[in-house]
Amino acid sequence: MRNQALKGKTIVVTRPAHQAQAFARLIKNAGGRPILFPAIEIRDLEDLGPFMRLIDRLDEYDLAIFISPNAVERAMTLISARRKFPHRLQVATVGGGSVRALERFGIAGVVAPQGRPDSEALLELPAFAAVSGRRVVIFRGQGGRELLGEALNARGAVVEYAECYRRVKPELDAAPLLQAWSGKGIDAITVTSSEGLRNFAEMLGPAGRERLLGTPLFVPHPRIAEAAHGLAVRKVIVTGPGDEGMLTGLAHYFRKP
Repeated sequence: MRNQALKGKTIVVTRPAHQAQAFARLIKNAGGRPILFPAIEIRDLEDLGPFMRLIDRLDEYDLAIFISPNAVERAMTLISARRKFPHRLQVATVGGGSVRALERFGIAGVVAPQGRPDSEALLELPAFAAVSGRRVVIFRGQGGRELLGEALNARGAVVEYAECYRRVKPELDAAPLLQAWSGKGIDAITVTSSEGLRNFAEMLGPAGRERLLGTPLFVPHPRIAEAAHGLAVRKVIVTGPGDEGMLTGLAHYFRKP
């Protein structure tokens, strides 16, 4: 159905390099040309001691929440190298990508929202209605959103964070991208987080700001769209979640009348 839907279109992909290849293939299969320009880099923590001490106590918890595919990959790799994941520990996450990542580590029966892939949707699930007294561990990157933990605390849960990676702004030369942009060489930008959007804008610098503001920007969540509007991006398109949702949004936008 979407065969060649992006023919002749050049799409900037800003997600972390290790997560960009599958989406880039989808763009190529649809006839488009992806340009990979990661706006976030995932790195190990400088001190993993607190994380290791926490996973030694995993049997104390009733619920483990993984906030993203990065959290799954980093945390489960470290956990698997150190111990077995507790069989009785209930697991939850916010989106389909994280569910699939957990399945690759042999974790089944994961609680996750079927609609929006965010903390708000997770909190609306029946499993989170009565959590008073339950011990919850949230696997996340350093300095993530506090909404989920604060809401669970307010409902009576005892929450601890297990930070297992950090996000940094890559040191990339934006000159080649700006050169490709000249003469309307970029047709769309895809961004998958508000932090990535902020980094991307900073990496472009003053020379690229106006090009960013005038190029269609595709995002998978209204929260990222709000951040884009705050930067004065003129055309923001909210797509469905995941690679397929993003590709569908691009194909719909560029389809021939």
